[in-house]
Formats: sequence, structure tokens, C-alpha cells
Amino acid sequence: MTNALIIGANSAIAHAIAEQILEQPGNHALLRVSRSSLPEIPQTQSGASTVSDWQSDYSEQSIEAICSNIVATGMHIDAVFICNGVLHGNFVNQGSHTDFFPEKKLEDVSPAALSHVLQSNAMLPLLWLQNLIPLFATNHPCKVVCFSARVGSINDNRLGGWYSYRASKAALNMLLKTVSVEFSRRFKKVKLIAFHPGTTDTHLSKPFQANVPAGKLFTPKFVASQLLDIVQSVDFDGQLSYLDWNNNPIEF
Repeated sequence: MTNALIIGANSAIAHAIAEQILEQPGNHALLRVSRSSLPEIPQTQSGASTVSDWQSDYSEQSIEAICSNIVATGMHIDAVFICNGVLHGNFVNQGSHTDFFPEKKLEDVSPAALSHVLQSNAMLPLLWLQNLIPLFATNHPCKVVCFSARVGSINDNRLGGWYSYRASKAALNMLLKTVSVEFSRRFKKVKLIAFHPGTTDTHLSKPFQANVPAGKLFTPKFVASQLLDIVQSVDFDGQLSYLDWNNNPIEF
């Protein structure tokens, strides 16, 4: 049995994760959280799996309420997938919608856009972890995946640009590293993974796919399969693992 919590469940990779968990033999419980309503998942295996959906605006109050409801069920969660992330799009700034895009040069940096990307990519995952502490305190083994990116590696930054996205993923990695140090003392059966999915054929990567080398644009199904294999194989070692889609470590 696998009981999994998928946050940011409306993304293509998150949907593929959910489908593949339900395709596995046995009974599974999926808890999915998204800003919008989620499509049903056809269940191809014969077990009595369940899927429960929650909508959230990702405010602190909403995150706290959903986590409290999960803890109140008494359910043991085996895996948490925090799939939220932004790279481009728009946000509300002083009452109006503002478009943002990865910066090519320093003059492109906007404090408002930088703050929005940091909030979405670094702060929100931390808020989920903070509010899931009562769940981790049950001492049930749980593996937690947060979607990071290779561009969050300071040592790997050779191209420059993309200031907000790079900074937000580097910040996420540092926050997760700090959490892992604390959890190694408090919750020894929680394993944290910062995951780089590679360039995947999703809305996030659409504007940048023209320059992707042949064979390096992955399907969500492939990435989900790779990730589930990684989650299955990693040990509870009290460390943060920063891994790519091929289970290779990435330098911080």
C-alpha cells in the first residue's frame, strides 16, 4: 500500500505520479491538493484505492487547515510530493496583473517579480513542511520530494541569467538542507529529496523547448516513473538528497 500526498497536483508531472501510483498493485490512498479542480484518474488495477481532492489558494490559513484535516484522519503518509513551482506567467501586483519571464540581464530584474517567484518556489514548500510536522511526528516512515531545479545549483551556474528562478531554487535548496539537519534530530524516519526533473514537456518549459537537445525533452510519464523509482530506492539517512531525474547527485 502507498499513501501519498501530492501538492500542486494539477501539474502534468504530478498527474503522471498519481496515475502511476494507482497503476501499481494493491490498495492506495491519494490525497491531492491544487488551486483548481482536478480531473478524475482512471484506475486500472483491481485494488480498492481512494483519491481525495482539496482545493487551496495556498494561503497560510488554507495550508494549515488542509494539513490539520490530513492529520485528523490518522492516516499514515508514505510519500509527499510538493510539485509547485513557477518560471513565467503573471501575478497580481498593486491591484493589476503583471507578466513575468526569466530575466536575460540584470536590468530585467523586478523586485515584485523576484518576490513572487521566491514566495512560490521557496516559501510555499517550507510552509507545507512546517504544517506537516504533526504528521512527521507520528514516526511513520515518509519520503518527501520537493521539485527543485539544476539551475538552483550555485556551483553549476555557468550561463547566468534567470535571476529570480535561480535564486528561488537555490533558496529552496538551502531551506530544505536546513530542514534536513533539524529533522535528522527530530524525525529520523523522514527523508527529504530536492528533485530536478530535467526539461519536461509541460507548460512550464514550452517557451524554451526549441533549444533542448534531441532526446532531452522528457514526457511527464517518464519523469514520474524515474522519480517513483528514486523514492523507492533512497535510504533514510538524515540527509537532503539533491538528485536529477537519472538519480545522479547535483552539486549545491
